[in-house]
This record gives sequence, structure tokens and C-alpha cells, in this order.
Amino acid sequence: MAFLSRRSYVLPLLVLCLATPVALAGNTPCSGRKGGIAGCDGDTFLCNDGSISASKKSCSVQFGGPARVQPLRASGSSEGCSCGTGQYCVGPRGGVYCLTPSGSKSYKRR
Repeated sequence: MAFLSRRSYVLPLLVLCLATPVALAGNTPCSGRKGGIAGCDGDTFLCNDGSISASKKSCSVQFGGPARVQPLRASGSSEGCSCGTGQYCVGPRGGVYCLTPSGSKSYKRR
């Protein structure tokens, strides 16, 4: 009978050990196809693919640098709104974005 009680603990322990690495992996800023973190633009994470991360975490807090605050540019001209320059454009409906190297818009989370 003692053997059966030990056996009943094996399955839950096995499930816990297998699930732990998945739980610890979690999402990180710029994960997946974005290729990892290239640097910070104030509190915003810059990704290796040239876009900005939608993470709610603060890049300057995570990496110990001061937050750099830049005023937002008007949407009349999208020149100078490249990701990583610290300058952002505001779209016609109020969305704040920067332009990736491929020319697509990468929006900041509100």
C-alpha cells in the first residue's frame, strides 16, 4: 500500500517539472520575430527588426538608464520619425508611431 501512495505523487511532480520551464519563459519585450532588444528609446524598447515593442515595461528602468523624453511631432511630415531617433509621429486618429527601416509604421502602446 505504501508503494501506491508514493506512486500517486510521481505524476503531479512530473507535470510540475515539465510545466516550470514554460512558465518561466514568458513573453519578453521584442520576443519572437522581432529578434530581441536592440536598445532603449526612453521607456520604449527598440527591437532588432527596427520596430518598437508594445511592452508595458520600462526599458530605462530595466537597463538602468535615464528616461529620454522627446516631444511628439505633428503628422504633417513623416520625415524624422524613424524608430530609434526619439521622435514619433501622431497619426490622424491620434496614434503615436515611428517608421521602421522597411517603411512600415510601428505604433506605441497607449
